[in-house]
Amino acid sequence: MTSTPPLALTQGDPAGIGPEITLRAWIDGRAGPPFFVLSDPALYEAAASRLGLDVPVRATSPEEAASVFPDALPVVPLGIPVSAAPGRPDPATAAATILSIDRAVALVREGRAAAIVTNPIAKHVLYEAGFAHPGHTEYLAALAAEPGEPAPMPVMMIWSEGLAVVPVTIHVALREVPALLTADLIVETARIVAHDLATRFGIAAPRLALAGLNPHAGEGGAMGTEDRDIVAPAIERLRAEGIAASGPHPADTLFHPRARERYDVALAMYHDQALIPIKTIAFDEGVNVTLGLPFIRTSPDHGTAFDIAGRGLARADSLGAAIGLAGRLAARAAAR
Repeated sequence: MTSTPPLALTQGDPAGIGPEITLRAWIDGRAGPPFFVLSDPALYEAAASRLGLDVPVRATSPEEAASVFPDALPVVPLGIPVSAAPGRPDPATAAATILSIDRAVALVREGRAAAIVTNPIAKHVLYEAGFAHPGHTEYLAALAAEPGEPAPMPVMMIWSEGLAVVPVTIHVALREVPALLTADLIVETARIVAHDLATRFGIAAPRLALAGLNPHAGEGGAMGTEDRDIVAPAIERLRAEGIAASGPHPADTLFHPRARERYDVALAMYHDQALIPIKTIAFDEGVNVTLGLPFIRTSPDHGTAFDIAGRGLARADSLGAAIGLAGRLAARAAAR
């Protein structure tokens, strides 16, 4: 038996690589934290047979999943059938994909699951079925909101053993970044990062390195004024609050090995500024961690990969890392 409940895995898009990497994560991770999947057992039985993977699948409850886990992949049924042709996304599966997320959040908030690990979804498939949220993370934040209260602000951190990064602006066109970047946004993002690194990761005084927006962090305004007028004042505000923030640093010198020794997380001003270095350093092991939620959520740092779904080519490294990190964070939370 374990000291904490098992982890809840969502099914993700069933036409993507989610079923395969879940099966492989069970094969590779039976010595790690136990988990169950919220889906249809038949989906995983069919995937295991198609891929030639020796994975017994057993329908179970969240409470029985930990005892089932050493011998079979535990699947907590959603109560609706789920089937999909690999590589052929179908809006008809959207209801099950969304229900899997809903049930995972409910179970973790009830204390019947220790954390959530989400398999990749395809937003365009959900949009075709009427999904009204910008994306996966925003939906989780909406589910986390208390009645009558606004949704918490989620922050995306991509974590690996050697580097953790946070993009302050995320899925927006590059030309829109300067207008969206404000000192308030930087400060609020950094506060959430510092808080969760301290409370969830156990880093007593997290060191935050903030990248500049422009080349050479603006060269004192010669190559753009945003670093001087927005990023630097935000850093001063953070320091005044007792947060160990440094910068703005030129992004091109922030990610080499010696530089990484000087901070616990790098805050970048836009998506690719953060994700290019970590995907270069830890492409297969990166974990997407959502900070700012009242529960632990991790995810593999890749998408549905429809192009290789069902072909036996998918690697479970990132999902395995996401499961391992969720287990570590959950154990730390239970010990507090």
